[in-house]
Amino acid sequence: MSNSSPDPDRGWVDPELRPVLALLPDLGQLSDATLAAMRQSLAPLPPEGVPEALSIEPVTLPGTRDTSPVTGLLYRPKAAGPAAPAILHLHGGGYVAGSAQRDDPAVRRMALRLGAVVLSLDYRLAPETSYPGALHDAHAGLSWLQDPSNGLGIDRTRIAVRGNSAGGGLAAGLALLAAREGLPIAFLALVYPMLDDRTPPHRFAGRHVWTHASNRYGWSAYLGAAAHDPPDTAVPGRADDLAGLPPTWIGCGSIDLFLEENLAFAARLARAGVPVEANVYAGAFHGFNLIPGVAVTRRFDRDLYGALSRALDVEESSL
Repeated sequence: MSNSSPDPDRGWVDPELRPVLALLPDLGQLSDATLAAMRQSLAPLPPEGVPEALSIEPVTLPGTRDTSPVTGLLYRPKAAGPAAPAILHLHGGGYVAGSAQRDDPAVRRMALRLGAVVLSLDYRLAPETSYPGALHDAHAGLSWLQDPSNGLGIDRTRIAVRGNSAGGGLAAGLALLAAREGLPIAFLALVYPMLDDRTPPHRFAGRHVWTHASNRYGWSAYLGAAAHDPPDTAVPGRADDLAGLPPTWIGCGSIDLFLEENLAFAARLARAGVPVEANVYAGAFHGFNLIPGVAVTRRFDRDLYGALSRALDVEESSL
């Protein structure tokens, strides 16, 4: 499916992004009946050959909050020395789709660019597994990275968590849980995170890719029985107190449905005394950073990788 009808708000879109509008997925009709097709559209891409400078291996981790094992992909730059930093990567997909394999091209670039060990997690998806299944899986991933017996030899004081879209909301929920348990996270990188189930429709934001209708479906599927009174680890936008969260970077397009909730979360982090950097990319819709070769994507990469390299105290590669 694609957005083939004329767009009355085309003028809000960055001119370099306008040519792809007709190719964007239309998720406004997302439902139980269309979910399988949506997942197929986000099926893993054929894997590229593994660069000589990088090892990629599937891993299975023990669950920490329930008995379910957790799978993912582990990326290790061969040039990474002892006490390398690490990143837990949580993919997007509205809590109902996506996979570690789908994010493979971006994650291998991140590992090589930062010289970091990266665990890209395949958390359980809704509606088959509702909250707190995905959160438990994310917790298992962070706990494994923090465990000195894992044999990775990483610097456990330099573990960041990056999440895209629903993965960004999951990262924020994990940070709340980790702060309460004393499980340290050095840095949060939230890419247009899905933070608040109460977000209303907007005049021009959320018209492309991830709409108000698809957002309602994603939240309903994820929250399940918790929807009547969701805890803040499920819906971080509802958290009363954000004190104790790690320094945070947030990036969002100006016409993304999540713009207002992202800015509100950033403001509340600042008020709670948490160092925060919020970036808004003019004319950019949800998922814009996946479109290569345009200026707004280059700005996004510069900002995100600059923040990660500073937080992890590494020299960024010129990849």
